[in-house]
Amino acid sequence: MNTSQQIPCNVLVTGVGAIIGQGIIKSLRNSHYVVRVVGIDRSDQSPGPSLCDVFYKKPACDENESSYLDFWLQVLKTEKIDVVLPGLEVDVFFLDQHREFFEHHGTPVVLNRTELIALSSDKWLMGETLERHGLPKIPSAIPETWNDALNALGPPPFLLKPRKGNGSRGIVLLCDEPDFLYWRTKIKCGWMLQRIVGTEREEYTVGLFGFGDGTALEPIIFRRRLSGAGNTMEAKVVKDLVIEQTTTVLTELFRPLGPTNYQFRKEGEIAYLLDLNPRFSSSNSIRTAFGYNEAEMSLDYFLCGNEPLTPKIRQGIAWRYSEDFVIYDRHSI
Repeated sequence: MNTSQQIPCNVLVTGVGAIIGQGIIKSLRNSHYVVRVVGIDRSDQSPGPSLCDVFYKKPACDENESSYLDFWLQVLKTEKIDVVLPGLEVDVFFLDQHREFFEHHGTPVVLNRTELIALSSDKWLMGETLERHGLPKIPSAIPETWNDALNALGPPPFLLKPRKGNGSRGIVLLCDEPDFLYWRTKIKCGWMLQRIVGTEREEYTVGLFGFGDGTALEPIIFRRRLSGAGNTMEAKVVKDLVIEQTTTVLTELFRPLGPTNYQFRKEGEIAYLLDLNPRFSSSNSIRTAFGYNEAEMSLDYFLCGNEPLTPKIRQGIAWRYSEDFVIYDRHSI
């Protein structure tokens, strides 16, 4: 008997004010579980709280303070939380840092392997790791001068990227030396330059659920078009042998656990890894619409201890669009 259809579970989702957390909630509502969603976010000024059954606003304190863990303990106990699903990268780092705290209180957290979380947070180190294992790496450099950049990467334009960060945040197109001299002083954290590989028409996002030993469920591959914020705006389910083979090699190497997202650009017959996100990504709800429900898989695996079934992936295309979300003042009704 599948008890998940009989017993409600209290699921805590973080970052419900943003697209990833809201996608996780949507996926949970479309799962075979009876869920009571408890949401957490820094702000209560978004549609997110209205999507939850219960909402908590994060306290205005530093997350390194003990009072922040006290807040978490109160929520876990008050709401009898069965499992935690992080919807923000910053929450992944916090939860990873405090694994023992959640284990002590008997609350499973949907987290990838600590080593992969750390490695994927630094684009330069990720590139070095790929090169060390003989895998395609986007030509990259941390040059002192513009001439150093030209010698290392060839003719411009280049992309200046923060070494740490996700999506398209902080990425700048450099066309000449004045661009380089200006922007290198604006990026306060570590940065790097990369050659532009492939084209926007050959960009892919891949979702899979890993088991931590180099194996995973069959991935779902989208050819995608991005919004200005770097999120997937258009996604088409595709079969691509090069992307599939590269995904298999990377999965065997990095041994992801749970929801994992690879982002690629193809140039000829080479798939270059743009990013590896060892967590839920912004297109998780789109994957659910095509039969690949990572939130449901996470409850199967992390909460119930069952290996998720291989999903039946539907073919098609999805678009994201803006929609009004209105809450009326009760005094005006």
